[in-house]
Amino acid sequence: MAFELTSKLEERFLQALNELESAASFAKSMYQTDVYQEAQRLLDTDEGLGILYQSASRFEKAGVFQDGPWEKASKLQPPLVAGSLQAKGLPSIIEILSELRMLSIAEAQYEHPDVTAEMAQDFLNEVMVLNLNLLFPEATEAARIEGGEQSERATELFHFLSDKLSYQALTTTLIKEIERLTAQRPIMVKRTVSMIETAKKMLHSDLSAAERLVLEKYVSAIEGPTPLSKSIVKPGEYRKKLLELSQGELEKEAVHFAGSMRDTGLVAPQHAILLRYLCRKFPELVPTALQLNDKGKANLDENAELVFQLVKVAIYPATKQSVYGLALMLERGVLSYPPVSPGLKRLIELDIRAEVRKTLLNSCKTGDGITANSVLLAGVINVLGQPIGIGQGLNPTCQTARGISLWAQHAPGYLLELIPRAARDGDIDIMFEGTPVHSKDLSGGLAPELHQELDPVSLVLVPHLDRIYSEMMRRVSLRGEDGHRWVNPEFYGDWVQKGFSTVIDPLTGLISDYPGFVRLFYATHHPEYNDDYGLIYPNPVGIFITNVHGKLLGFHAVSILRITQDPKGEYRIYFYNPNNDGSQNWGQGIEPSVMDNGELEGECSLPFHEFVSRLYAFHYNPYEQGDAFAVENEIVDEIKVLARESWGKDYTWV
Repeated sequence: MAFELTSKLEERFLQALNELESAASFAKSMYQTDVYQEAQRLLDTDEGLGILYQSASRFEKAGVFQDGPWEKASKLQPPLVAGSLQAKGLPSIIEILSELRMLSIAEAQYEHPDVTAEMAQDFLNEVMVLNLNLLFPEATEAARIEGGEQSERATELFHFLSDKLSYQALTTTLIKEIERLTAQRPIMVKRTVSMIETAKKMLHSDLSAAERLVLEKYVSAIEGPTPLSKSIVKPGEYRKKLLELSQGELEKEAVHFAGSMRDTGLVAPQHAILLRYLCRKFPELVPTALQLNDKGKANLDENAELVFQLVKVAIYPATKQSVYGLALMLERGVLSYPPVSPGLKRLIELDIRAEVRKTLLNSCKTGDGITANSVLLAGVINVLGQPIGIGQGLNPTCQTARGISLWAQHAPGYLLELIPRAARDGDIDIMFEGTPVHSKDLSGGLAPELHQELDPVSLVLVPHLDRIYSEMMRRVSLRGEDGHRWVNPEFYGDWVQKGFSTVIDPLTGLISDYPGFVRLFYATHHPEYNDDYGLIYPNPVGIFITNVHGKLLGFHAVSILRITQDPKGEYRIYFYNPNNDGSQNWGQGIEPSVMDNGELEGECSLPFHEFVSRLYAFHYNPYEQGDAFAVENEIVDEIKVLARESWGKDYTWV
């Protein structure tokens, strides 16, 4: 049926193209729209791009681009492509047709009078470098808010182009992005692995020695960093080979795997097989296989029986990233918290609801016979090991991702109460001003249709937490102030400070006393103005999200983790961003970094004043603040200019 439909659509497109081709020059515009609309219908099918490409060499001669911005192929500019691709309506369709025209020139399907095959290839390579986020879609706020079917079509187009062209021009950009992503240490590594698999194709091209080394490191990290794991890919055969190795050979294998994992944050499937084997036969080598520090070794010694049980139940090739989570969990000493051990054991035999079981198994598609309990337990290990590696994915649920991250850091016992209730009972409740709010009694939320590209813990908890948070905000909506003032301390926990300041007047929607807002934040957070009152717990704050042009996209929830001087002596704010993505650009030269500025694994950071220029609400302790009047006018003025010329354009200032 689908094939018949595609054939019919192809026939209609060719008919429209033929009619356009036959039309007189002055009448082309009367037939162009039919071509665009038929092309749009084809693009909604799996084979559409390929079918359109078969006719791409005819587009220009037929008049597809005549009298429009795309008419002169030699004058097209790569930086403008992204805007057109993501525009609503026909511009995105025409842009796709234009890229296919350039590809047909690059592939020597026809000879263009003004554009050589080499020029077309250079053009398309530059377009792909500039739009790496479309080749490998990000989970940023900008991508989520500005996305849609145009973004999906653009991604399909870039995958189509990348299959036809050399990746060599992408090498430098790809390597930088892989390094940024791995520095961020997200729990979900699908996008990173996809990039590495793409990069692998470039190992056969002319790379510099340095580039080749970096790429080989990442390819080895996901496929196997040791000679043995490189030569034996099949899990069963690798396991058999381990039985033949001496303890010394096993130790060498363990050292290589652990080194690669620590260097990249990525785990090869054979590492999980090795760890399972060592737990059974050579437990003394487990610290080596995880490259544990002294704290991790002590935590392992104290909880060896439980750790080996966790490995047996949760760590398989299909859940290999939990090897890294386990190592970090031990080094955090989480197993020493009294509620954690029984909480983890409960998950092993938890009676998981049928719909939750299905969701968990779908998230870890494998033929290994792995159970939903194993998937969930592996996810919990990752969350407890990498609390700031939790991401919201493509869901507008930054508030709930931030909650899971906060509890994994400071209330793991509480988190381990919520997870089984959601997975087994289909209900959790959180107290709000003396009354329990039950998720089972609620509908809606910010993400009623949850995008499934999430870690197992988020898959289980986010639907419940999302509905509860939305209900709490609904209950305070008529109080005449920003509801986060009351909701955040109740939802996240008592460590959230009760003082609260927002830049927007809730009653009028105006920006009033912006200098006072900035000064208060400096007096409560900046080490040189706040009388040395340092952060004890992460501070949940709200920021304006802006795109590369500084245009306001919406609000976003992050957590300030620490504030200190970077290696250059500049004060920076280090924060948890539920987007946990590599490169972001918020306009005005404000680009959060994830490496090279003193960041710990998983942190984003910005210079203090740049972060403040995007801040709209924060909590603080009214009893712990310095002198707001001491903050220099020059600092306030600089921040005010950044704010007014970006998100501030959407507000009235008084």
